[in-house]
Amino acid sequence: MEWLHILWVVMGIGLMLLLNIKWKINPMIALLLAALFIGFLEGYAPLDLVQTIQNGFGSTLGSLAIIVVFGAVIGKLMVDSGAAHRIAGTLIKRFGIQHVKWAMVIVGLVFGLAMFYEVAFIIMAPLIIAIAVEAKVPFLKIAIPAVAAATTAHSLFPPQPGPVALIDIYGADTGKVYIYAIIIAIPTVLITGFLLPRFLGNLDRPIPRLLRPEIEPTEETMPSFGVSLLVPLIPAILMISATVANIWLVEDSTTYQWVNFFGSSTISVSVALAAAIFFFGIRTKLGIQWSMKTFESAVKGIAMVVLIIGAGGALKQVIIDTGIGDYIGTLMSASSISPYILAWLITVLIRLATGQGVVSAMTAAGIIGAALMDPTTGMLVGVDPALLVLATAAGSNTLTHVNDASFWLFKGYFDLSIKDTLKTWGLLELCNSLVGLGMVMLISVFV
Repeated sequence: MEWLHILWVVMGIGLMLLLNIKWKINPMIALLLAALFIGFLEGYAPLDLVQTIQNGFGSTLGSLAIIVVFGAVIGKLMVDSGAAHRIAGTLIKRFGIQHVKWAMVIVGLVFGLAMFYEVAFIIMAPLIIAIAVEAKVPFLKIAIPAVAAATTAHSLFPPQPGPVALIDIYGADTGKVYIYAIIIAIPTVLITGFLLPRFLGNLDRPIPRLLRPEIEPTEETMPSFGVSLLVPLIPAILMISATVANIWLVEDSTTYQWVNFFGSSTISVSVALAAAIFFFGIRTKLGIQWSMKTFESAVKGIAMVVLIIGAGGALKQVIIDTGIGDYIGTLMSASSISPYILAWLITVLIRLATGQGVVSAMTAAGIIGAALMDPTTGMLVGVDPALLVLATAAGSNTLTHVNDASFWLFKGYFDLSIKDTLKTWGLLELCNSLVGLGMVMLISVFV
């Protein structure tokens, strides 16, 4: 009766959507009720269920709360000081309105490659809004190509944790993964970022409340373009520097500890926040008091998003503890489908069930790797390990919904309904994943 695990999860997610969409129940409450519903159907003891929910809520916020809150403050400081406006105006002037989407695609690729996805998104969001306002176009027309580029880079390229883990599990060559990933990324971003929006109908939505300036910036108070761009790039600079330095550093040495301290996502965003307060507040003569008021305003604006992300983590943990991921993997591994399609499909199903990209990829990799490994040589048989990495990575970048923190970030920052979030973010991710798999299959014909 293991199929009941899937039924309970589907019913729980359906309950959450019904509560939120039909009866307008706050998403945080709806998520927690769905977690309780699934837990009781699974036969959890009441106190064990409470512990699981607390663990999921706490562990999710433990890794994301500081990043989300500090990132929101940086974004608000950029908006209210005019830094985002300065970047937007300069990019439009240099690239032209007709090419500004390409500029944001480049920004998305760089941020997605260099940072953890949540950091990249939070810092891109105010730039997307500022550019859309300056160019007088619906912000989602800028957001979709930029986010498509960031998610593609994040899911396919090392040094992001998912691809790195897959390379290790499958024993793939990192150089080949990079080469194939570039070939896959180009059509993926083109199709998802530029073709898909043409089929999404009217994308005109009001400017999100969180990203509206409190006061109109003036030319005298706006920071320079260089400073405006440098501050949000600080996390990328620190993370990339740490990754490169680790090639030569001795693990657990004092230097290694300090380099990776500043290269961690939490500390790098904290450094960027300190720089934002100085360059966007103190140096522009707006002052520390203005910076602190902006800090408080940003925290108030993002507080509900943070709580919803925590509740999503609670639901995720209940689902993961049901063992549904292992059940799906075992069920699919008995199939005779192409290993690339199988790896993608197992990852997609686990991602849909658990909302976890890296978890779904590593779970699928463990199943596929065991099925294809030659026990005498320890090598994969009948497949290109680099392509298998990318098929699995494409599966981890698929359609997500209410159990994924990134879903709620996109919804909360852009002030969308769940329906609109599924229509934009959901289809964006699904398109990314399908094009990625299609390119893997095409490349496999020639290599």
